[in-house]
Amino acid sequence: MKFSEIANRLTGISTPIGGASWQPAEMEIAAARRVIAFLEDRRVLYEPTEMEVPSHCVHSVIEIRHCLSDELGKLDGKNSELAATLRAMRAACRKFLERVGTDGREGIHHANGWGFHSWTFGSALGELRGTFGIHVAKIAAAFKLDVEDRLASILPANADADTGDDDRLFRRLYL
Repeated sequence: MKFSEIANRLTGISTPIGGASWQPAEMEIAAARRVIAFLEDRRVLYEPTEMEVPSHCVHSVIEIRHCLSDELGKLDGKNSELAATLRAMRAACRKFLERVGTDGREGIHHANGWGFHSWTFGSALGELRGTFGIHVAKIAAAFKLDVEDRLASILPANADADTGDDDRLFRRLYL
């Protein structure tokens, strides 16, 4: 997905006087590119839930958390907007890992079936993806980066865009 499409999905803040301009540092641009490139290859963020192996997802989320921590350590401006976004993504990883359990509990081993463990895993994964979608969109818009379509599938929907054939079919059948 192109940067311009991502930017259209985010709501901007403007004033009658004008907007603010911000030029990110080269170090932050490089970090943002590395993070997006890394996340584009993390299936846990976009593959259909029923195709995921819970233990592999846990391992992948741990790798994502380590990558985010490494990138945070490389940033000069620890209080920058990018640093705050990376911290929020890392916190989402921790929350996912706490919910599904990584301490040897049986839950993760039974998450592929039906029932409580499966529901817990599915809802934790959905929350992780939703959180990452918002933050990936923020990074892509702030640093004018394109995002591969598979990762872009978790970005927030464009409220102004046509929702497609499913919406038209629903309206024709039910409204």
